[in-house]
Amino acid sequence: MTRQTAISAALGCGLLIAFLQFAAPIAAAEQVSDPRIADIVRAGKVRVGIGLANLVSGVKDPATGELRGVAVDIARALAARIKVELQPVEYPRPGLVLEGARNNAWDVAFLVIDPARAADADFSAPYMESDFTLLVPAGSAIRNFAEADQPGARIGVPRGDAVDLRLTRIAKQAELVRVDNQAAGADLLRSGRINAYAAPRPALLGMSAHLSGSHVLDDSFATISFAAFVPKGHEGHAGHLAYASEFLEEAKASGLIKSFIERAGLRGMKVAPPAKSN
Repeated sequence: MTRQTAISAALGCGLLIAFLQFAAPIAAAEQVSDPRIADIVRAGKVRVGIGLANLVSGVKDPATGELRGVAVDIARALAARIKVELQPVEYPRPGLVLEGARNNAWDVAFLVIDPARAADADFSAPYMESDFTLLVPAGSAIRNFAEADQPGARIGVPRGDAVDLRLTRIAKQAELVRVDNQAAGADLLRSGRINAYAAPRPALLGMSAHLSGSHVLDDSFATISFAAFVPKGHEGHAGHLAYASEFLEEAKASGLIKSFIERAGLRGMKVAPPAKSN
């Protein structure tokens, strides 16, 4: 190798090293096109809190571990839009998801709006709506919530979920019996240890198919809305919420949310109207 060739090789090697040192940051900067989610893009993943309960939020196949449900589908679509990996952060029921907001365990979650939850998280405009009602067993004389909220009556609720929070405020005489999952509620109803079970209408319609003679009341005791939640007081949370809100408005307008509801077979659930402009 001549001296000139050696110098050229050395210069070429130096330029390559310099390029490699600066290329990665430049590529990353180009990828981070939206400053609201720059930290999520850098992390290469979006952490989504999922409360396992039913197809409104999420269920897990015990054999394959696959997650299904409207909240899961929305989470996958959000990750695809950002072009990062989806990292589900699973909880045994939706009522426990907010506990993760206090230690920043997830970036976003999709839950029922309730005033009590505003202490730990901010939320978007609604993307989906339904109502809370009751499932009653075969032969029950209960026709509406007022007839269930009587002395000596027992109403089952999923512990810590939005329906528990709501009934804790509005039930005047019935005793609330808190359970850890929907299956436990079904067992109590089947054995006669509760007079009714409370949950979102679509979840109860699914339960009633497995409880012979049971039926879901036409009456409801609350209208409910589902929204994106972002933990309060953590770096970037305002940007995350703005981005998630924009994503959900696009998903409503495009028919994506409707397709997720239909895919899950959720009767009694509908897409929320467009958010009002400020």
